Amino acid sequence: MRRRLAVVVLILLVLGLPPWWTLLAAGVDWPFPVFLAGTVVLVGWLVSFPFLMVAGHGPRRNDRAARIADTSLGMIWVLFTWSVLGGLVDLVLIGLDVGGTDRARTVAAAVAVVSAGLLAWGHHEAMRVPRVKRLDVRLPRLGGGLDGTRVVVLADTHYGPIDRADWSARVTEAVNVLDADVVVHAGDIADGTPTQRRAQSAPLGAIRAKLARVYVTGNHEYSSEAQGWLDRMADLGWEPLHNRHVVVERGGDALVLAGVDDVTAESSGLAGHRANLLGALAGADPERPVLLVAHQPKYVPQAAAAGIDLQISGHTHGGQIWPFNFLVRLDQPVVHGLSHHGERTRLYTSRGTGFWGPPFRVFAPSEITLLTLRAGGA
Repeated sequence: MRRRLAVVVLILLVLGLPPWWTLLAAGVDWPFPVFLAGTVVLVGWLVSFPFLMVAGHGPRRNDRAARIADTSLGMIWVLFTWSVLGGLVDLVLIGLDVGGTDRARTVAAAVAVVSAGLLAWGHHEAMRVPRVKRLDVRLPRLGGGLDGTRVVVLADTHYGPIDRADWSARVTEAVNVLDADVVVHAGDIADGTPTQRRAQSAPLGAIRAKLARVYVTGNHEYSSEAQGWLDRMADLGWEPLHNRHVVVERGGDALVLAGVDDVTAESSGLAGHRANLLGALAGADPERPVLLVAHQPKYVPQAAAAGIDLQISGHTHGGQIWPFNFLVRLDQPVVHGLSHHGERTRLYTSRGTGFWGPPFRVFAPSEITLLTLRAGGA
């Protein structure tokens, strides 16, 4: 516990020190009341943030505390990023002997304005209905009858402390316009239990697909009743692919839709939950093409080893708030988009439909993805 507390304190200090230095202390020479007020605000955040996170995301799940903690985390991350960049610019200006006595204040003002602008824009980006991203995906083993199959991908809706029931209904309307054959939800449906997020998830029941609607668990389900979410999606008319598959047919050709639990499932201790690709493919005709839904892109080595044709994933959010995408890349093979793995396997990684935690998206737009499957090609 002491070690964890020390790590948390260190992280908070690392996040808070650059904004304090750039905006308040680095030669800006603000009047003392301004310096004091800014310092008190930052110290107040440092002290209160751990308690707000525990209250908001711990066993009590106080949505108000979570909203405050999450929003402040996004704000401090943006301030941290641009304060570091501002500090580097300040050093360059010092080296060039540019700016004179007003240099530090100019840099501080620029950091504040840029950060405020990005936060306002990022909040709008997070809360709007995602734009539709359209992409053709060629699968050599796909039968001609399946050519043109329309697969709509949702991922990382993260229904949570901010009530987005209306947003969820508008996402459903946007999906239904696309006239999908298959709709995929690639996990991280919510932060909270099915009971807590019942109103926000309800519009998923109205999503239409000609052949199938399929869903797999993400890592966040394993902190908020994963089995309950599988049951909830089944109640809404979806096919929960809990290490299983279904077969859909179009134009006389068949496609296997398989899904596995998230890679964190086994460590959750929930009986019967783990990523089990062999179980998911049990009984499937090996000559048929396979679309696998696995929440995290880093499952793709197993998919490639098994000869999967297309894996669909989410999890990364495309980084959500720049430059977090570079940190995501340390854990995942792909941050977003279409990639090839091995001789056969394609991987599509969605930036996600919603957002996690901080209600901001900066240089990482959300998406509803329309993948049109094409037969033939290399």
